[in-house]
Amino acid sequence: MVKTKEEKQIVRLRFRSYDHNLLDKSLRQIVDLLQKEGIEIRGPVPLPTEIRKYTVNRSPFIYKKSMEQFEIRIHKRILDILNPSSRILELFNSLDLPAGVEVEIKV
Repeated sequence: MVKTKEEKQIVRLRFRSYDHNLLDKSLRQIVDLLQKEGIEIRGPVPLPTEIRKYTVNRSPFIYKKSMEQFEIRIHKRILDILNPSSRILELFNSLDLPAGVEVEIKV
């Protein structure tokens, strides 16, 4: 007898933010909400921080060799929802996330 492995449907939520404190706080809210509903989740898993560095001249004319450096850090997290129902989509539509947190949903 050959047993077939049951296929699990997964909804992957990918969060991005410039502020890691804001990102962690909003993820804590989402995880608490999903656990209250009894939904099986995996994560949040931190991904490597993307760092973008920019070098800019301080002065265009006299002090050409003097430069300033700036960087932007983008923090990322992944949250997987196992065996989602239609109720989950309703929860995320009603969820109010802060302005600095971006969410990408993949089914």
